[in-house]
This record gives sequence, C-alpha cells and structure tokens, in this order.
Amino acid sequence: MTTEKSANESEENLEEFTELTVEVDPELVKICTDSGARTEEAKAIYMKSRTMIREIVGNSTPEDRFRQRCVIATGDLSVADIMRFSHDPIPAGVEAIKKGAPIFVDINMVKAGITKVGHSSEVICVLDEDPSAEIANRYGITRTSAGYLAAKDKLDGSIIAIGNAPSALIMVCKLIEKGVRPALIIGLPVGFVNAAESREMVRNLKIPIPSISCVGTRGGTPMAVACVNELVAIARESEE
Repeated sequence: MTTEKSANESEENLEEFTELTVEVDPELVKICTDSGARTEEAKAIYMKSRTMIREIVGNSTPEDRFRQRCVIATGDLSVADIMRFSHDPIPAGVEAIKKGAPIFVDINMVKAGITKVGHSSEVICVLDEDPSAEIANRYGITRTSAGYLAAKDKLDGSIIAIGNAPSALIMVCKLIEKGVRPALIIGLPVGFVNAAESREMVRNLKIPIPSISCVGTRGGTPMAVACVNELVAIARESEE
C-alpha cells in the first residue's frame, strides 16, 4: 500500500515538468512516418521541422527528402547544397532495406542512431569485426579500416554507412576495386584529413556503385544516420 501510494505521488510530482513544448497538430501527427518519433509531441516536433525545411530546401524530388533530413540533423541549411547522389542511390538503398540487407557502419555512434523499427536489416559496427584489433595492429591501419577489411566477404549487397572515418571509406573503395559489390555506399565522413578526398574516390570509382556523399570537409554521424533512416522511411511507405 505504501509503495503504491509513493508511486502515485511520484507521478503527480512529474506533472509540472510535462507541459508539451510544441502545439500538437493532429493532422501533422497523423501523417508522420518517422519511425523514431513515437509520441505525439515527438511526431509534432519532427513534422514541424520537416514542414519548415521543405519550404526552404524544396520537396520536388526523392533527393530533396534526404537534403531535408540532413539539414534537420545538422541544423545547417547549407548542407543541402553539398550533398551528391550518384548512380540512383535511393532506389538501390530502398530495395536493399526491403530485402533486409545488413548495414555496416564505421562506429557505434552511427549504429546507435539508426532506427531499430521499420526494417529487418542487421546493423553491424565494423569495429566488432576485428574486436581485438589484430588486423589493425598487424598492419598499422585504423580500426575502422581494419573492420571493413575483416568484413570484406560480407559486404556484397549490403549498405555501407560511414559518418566518421575517411580511412574506412578509402578502404571500402579499395575493396570495390578488388571485386566487393555493396548495394549502396553512404559516404559522409567528416574531417580535414582525407574526408573530401575519400568521397571523391567514391564518386570516381570505375565500377558505378550507388552512393550518397558530399563535398568538402563537412559530413558526420548525424548525416549518415539521417540518410539511413530516410531510406527506412521510404521503404516503409512503399509497402503500405
């Protein structure tokens, strides 16, 4: 009895903290397809952001949806102008999601951000492919590069999403030159050493692999996650 009373009192004490931060428009909530937004407030926030950004970025092509999502993820309107879509990446990525293709990511932060619902794809951090860093230490390469090297026999037909490590994206390009065939590369590593160069390598591959990338030094985990989650959203919509 005492425990039940304490629980009720605790719930009552939360009321003063739970006022919604946005006005909830039922019509917007109803059309929200983002799997990461579970509550009415979350859906309202997401759709309000999406509606605002659509007016600025545009909403006439499938690519615009990815630009919108990356702008929301970064809070930076200018990222819409630096994104590049090569060899029809959206249909390729949506088809891979529908098939339940594995998603190989460079770091756990990317893995953590990818929605867990709306798809059956396993999300694999390549750091776990070389868990003791044996390959990395043997050859003196980065752990993310070693992870993709260790996973090379599993990458055919997969989605590769890189938001942090340019060295990992360079490794993926080398593997493609040797015959590896992922379904899609989301190559958005951030930084000042090899970030721009690694993405240029993806766009200039002799074998035309579908890819989403950007130019310059910007990119990062939020953009990589945003692209994967948008693929999931589109895949879900196409099956409804």
